[in-house]
Amino acid sequence: MKKEYKKLELDKVLVLLSEQAYCDVCKEEILKITPSFDIDMVKSEIAKTGDAFTLSSKFGTPRFFNIKDICFSVKRASQGSTLSLRELLDIGLVLREVSGLVSWYSQCSSIESSLSEYFYMLQENKHLEQTISNSIVSEEEISDSASPELSRIRRAIHKKSLNIREQLDKLIKNKTNQKYLQESLVTMRDGRFVVPVKTEYKSEISGLVHDSSQTGATLFIEPMSVVEANNEIRVLQSREQEEIERIIKEMSEMAGNFSEAMIRNYNTILRLEIYFAKANLGAKMKAVIPEISEKPCFTLNKARHPLIDKDKVVPITLELGNSYSSLIVTGPNTGGKTVSLKTAGLLVLMAMCGMMIPASDNSVIGMFDEVYVDIGDEQSIEQSLSTFSSHMTNIVKILKTADESSLVLLDELCSGTDPVEGSALAVSILKELKSRECKLLATTHYQEVKMYAIETEGVENASCEFDVKTLQPTYRFIVGMPGKSNAFAISSKLGIDEYIIEEAKQLVSTENKRFEEVVEALEKSRQELEKLKSAVKAEERKSKELTTQLEEQRERLEREKEKELQAVRNKAMSIIEEVRFQGDLLLEDLEQIRKQKESADFSQKVKGARSRINSAMNSMYDTANPISEKKIEHYVLPRPLKVGDTVLVVDLNQEGTLTRLPDAKNICFVQIGSMKSKTKMENLRLIEKKESKKQTTPKVTKKTESNFTRKSGMELDIRGMMGDEGVMEVDRFIDSCLMSGISVITIIHGKGTGALRSAVQQFLRRNPHVKTFRDGTYGEGDMGVTVAELG
Repeated sequence: MKKEYKKLELDKVLVLLSEQAYCDVCKEEILKITPSFDIDMVKSEIAKTGDAFTLSSKFGTPRFFNIKDICFSVKRASQGSTLSLRELLDIGLVLREVSGLVSWYSQCSSIESSLSEYFYMLQENKHLEQTISNSIVSEEEISDSASPELSRIRRAIHKKSLNIREQLDKLIKNKTNQKYLQESLVTMRDGRFVVPVKTEYKSEISGLVHDSSQTGATLFIEPMSVVEANNEIRVLQSREQEEIERIIKEMSEMAGNFSEAMIRNYNTILRLEIYFAKANLGAKMKAVIPEISEKPCFTLNKARHPLIDKDKVVPITLELGNSYSSLIVTGPNTGGKTVSLKTAGLLVLMAMCGMMIPASDNSVIGMFDEVYVDIGDEQSIEQSLSTFSSHMTNIVKILKTADESSLVLLDELCSGTDPVEGSALAVSILKELKSRECKLLATTHYQEVKMYAIETEGVENASCEFDVKTLQPTYRFIVGMPGKSNAFAISSKLGIDEYIIEEAKQLVSTENKRFEEVVEALEKSRQELEKLKSAVKAEERKSKELTTQLEEQRERLEREKEKELQAVRNKAMSIIEEVRFQGDLLLEDLEQIRKQKESADFSQKVKGARSRINSAMNSMYDTANPISEKKIEHYVLPRPLKVGDTVLVVDLNQEGTLTRLPDAKNICFVQIGSMKSKTKMENLRLIEKKESKKQTTPKVTKKTESNFTRKSGMELDIRGMMGDEGVMEVDRFIDSCLMSGISVITIIHGKGTGALRSAVQQFLRRNPHVKTFRDGTYGEGDMGVTVAELG
């Protein structure tokens, strides 16, 4: 990496990025990332990082494993080499990751992504993946399930071993033999079962000696009785090894046949992991995808240095290359000038590396041909370079190659030498860089450089704010205002005697004093303006909060109104159903009386029915008028009421016409519009109408047919009846309605085959009491009902 990029700490950001990766190889690849100065490449990389961020936000980051580089292994396998178990396990892990990534991306198919090409490049090999998974236990062991032959051989070895152990167990448990044995146990030497025999008794145990202890006191003898069985085990073990080699060879051939796809899979996985690492780092930094511009410029909104704690760093907003090409940053030491310089340069490099930048939305990064940096002290005793010389060496290199597409970052330009000569040289260098249309960001303490920025078009001053009261930097970046070094104030605060400070002030030239006074006045004006802006923003905030509160209150009232209306609707429906029920009961009574019209006590029953009807009607009036009575003040009528008087119903605050005089219970009826209400006499106030001098033409009220005709009449349900039976029920129902004064009826006959509907409508067509009839409309029952008007 270039030392200029290291000065901007790009290497440290790449270390942070590598920590977001899982694979060691991927971490190494990340540390090798360098900025690209090709706009198509940068846009492509930024877009892929942005898509990785979007996919991670919606579906979570896919799982990556610490895969190893398998390219060399699969190339060897393709050339016929047999791979080790470790190499096959590494290949299996890559295949497992391929399957996981393909499965993860299947849920993202509805989203267009520039990463799709990478996921489509992944090629699964389930057979090889399962074979490796089922066959290899570790890099030193093959599973019994690797093949049926291997499983059979190992079962045979196990069975033979058990038989040998049984024989040897009998031998060592024999009391005669126990005195010959060093220990009563069975062990192994060179893959054969043996028993430990004391040296002096070696002739007592017939067998082959395979080993002895270090002291020579014990001999490990294979008894003759198990020699043949041990030989058989050795043969089986040889066959087992041959089968293992065959299985490994077969898996190696499978990997070799899939070598090209495996290499492609491996490289694709690394690319995907890098993009998702960039996305995860961006999420951790609360970064954004910048807009990439062809123009060499940048606009950074609320940018933060990525290596400073995000809870402590003060965001800065700055731009370069649009309204001005050079920005001169001034202010006190430790005020944040260098950090601002590094932040701008580092974020440009991060974008050119295809990374998200820690800034706010609408940030723009333009394309530069190169980024030149002169930051820090590079003095060298070996090269006889002083601070000033080292800076000049860097600037000489910059002046040789910088042009209109270059970003130049200069910290403390021409410091470390005589101030008079240094300031003059600094202005001269700035003029030269401006003439080349370089995009320049420089820091300085020189007054002459500040004046140059004020007087020159295309060059702008900026400062890092310093609080004189606390003598602490605020780290706020302010464009358009030169900063003060505040050396006198800081020195005074640190304990320098006041008379020394005053004498120093006298030594400052008149021009410099005047300039400082102007800067100080500008600073005061700026601070006052900031306060005014803050006050305006506070008022705007309060206004928005009030508007929001009012809007919420309006919505709440609307919800409460709708809730109350719904309660009223429910209550109205309840009243209607109750009145309907009472009406049905009255009709049943009338039907019973009609059936008994030939009886002797018919007239008495009619009187009784009339009484019950009046009682029921009064009850229905009470149900239909559920208004809580108000407290009625004492009132004396000016004259007795008579039918037709206009009265005020106090508890309803409505005018109406008296239709029935009070009964024994002091209850009377008042017609209010189309509603007839029952109330007590005390609830009425007589309204005397003054006679009009001019005769007015009576208004004709047009009767509007209600959309709820079915609800205003009576219903008869004859569904399921035969034609004749239904017609008889309709005939009786019409008689009852005529007696009750009901003019509109609804007959529910259902749709079915249409026979019952046809019979009913033929009867209605012949009935002299039926004026008109029609099919039901939408909401009334359609063809399943017939609505008739009686007369």
